[in-house]
Amino acid sequence: MNEGTLRLDKWLWYARFCKTRSLATAMCRAGQVRVNKVPVRKSNQSVRAGDVLTFSQGPRIRVIRIASLATRRGPAPEAATLYEDISPPMPPRQARPAEVGLREPGAGRPTKRDRRALDRLRDN
Repeated sequence: MNEGTLRLDKWLWYARFCKTRSLATAMCRAGQVRVNKVPVRKSNQSVRAGDVLTFSQGPRIRVIRIASLATRRGPAPEAATLYEDISPPMPPRQARPAEVGLREPGAGRPTKRDRRALDRLRDN
């Protein structure tokens, strides 16, 4: 590997975007990571400082510019210095609609009689 480059899966692990290197490798192989807007299918893709990575992390799309390469997986404050987060801001959380199927307060668990009545309704 050239001087000034590092494997993509190692960098994702060093920067603490993935809990294990195996998860970082799986993320790359699944095509969930883009390097400079190009989808990557191999975890041995070389990255260098200045490259832009795009990947999803939960419901959020992360856009990361690599600031520097690491030689080890250090503590979180050290890992935060490896990148610059240029992700778009998260949209504000919207109020959730009322959940369907909730029982009235105080109704509690259905009794044996209620359950049998429900079973009769379902069978018909």
